Amino acid sequence: MSDDRRPDVPDPTGPAPTDDVAEPSQPDEVTAEPAPEPGPVTGTARRRRDPLAAALIGVLTLLLGFAIAVQVRSADDAQQLAGAREEDLVRILDDLGAREDRLRAQLADQRSALAQLTDSDSQSEAALQAARDRAESIGILNGTIAAQGPGLEMVIRDPEDAVRVADVLDAIQELRGAGAETMQIDGIRIGVSSAVTGPPGDLMIDGRPVTAPYEFLVIGDPQDMETAMNIPGGVVQDMTRLGGSVQIRQDDAIVVDALRLLDTPQYASPATDD
Repeated sequence: MSDDRRPDVPDPTGPAPTDDVAEPSQPDEVTAEPAPEPGPVTGTARRRRDPLAAALIGVLTLLLGFAIAVQVRSADDAQQLAGAREEDLVRILDDLGAREDRLRAQLADQRSALAQLTDSDSQSEAALQAARDRAESIGILNGTIAAQGPGLEMVIRDPEDAVRVADVLDAIQELRGAGAETMQIDGIRIGVSSAVTGPPGDLMIDGRPVTAPYEFLVIGDPQDMETAMNIPGGVVQDMTRLGGSVQIRQDDAIVVDALRLLDTPQYASPATDD
């Protein structure tokens, strides 16, 4: 039997032909590749980001500082101290200590000044009082100030007009020697420069006439002065010998109120320091 198969028809049961026949090309299938995963940030990118981060940190720091300052100002002392740092507390303590030392020094200075003023015032007041007392003493002695105090009243009677100037001067000197501080005779104040003149029965003291009985008002120790008047050969005995009499009365409140006018110096004047 003849083989009627055509030679160009492949046997369906045989192997596939191996002819180098190019099959029609088909377009390549396009597939989407996955995006690359982000890698680490490079140095250039970090340098670009650093200024911005620093600026943000600076702004946040300023805002935080402002908020802290406002909070500290509005808080009381206890909150301030509670929120302060240790070094701030140490500084505050040092400032307070220094301020306390300054205040103590100022207080000591003020107390010293006050003590000096007090002492000065006391010394000035004491000196002023001493000057016043001395002026009063001088005024009493020279007869320009009235005085009162214990003393005696002595009355000399002279019916014979036999009392002389010397007898009156003796009485004045004996009284002064017995401690008389000031006196007056018939309303005339006796001073250091007092002068007794005139004949017996017509006596004058400092140019003013006096008549018997002569009244002496004397301030001093009354007992000593009376004793001096009664000594043997003293004033009382002399007046008795002249025909007169002496009456003495002690008193705790003798008033010597007659005043002397100071003489105006003709040549002398107060000295001034150059």
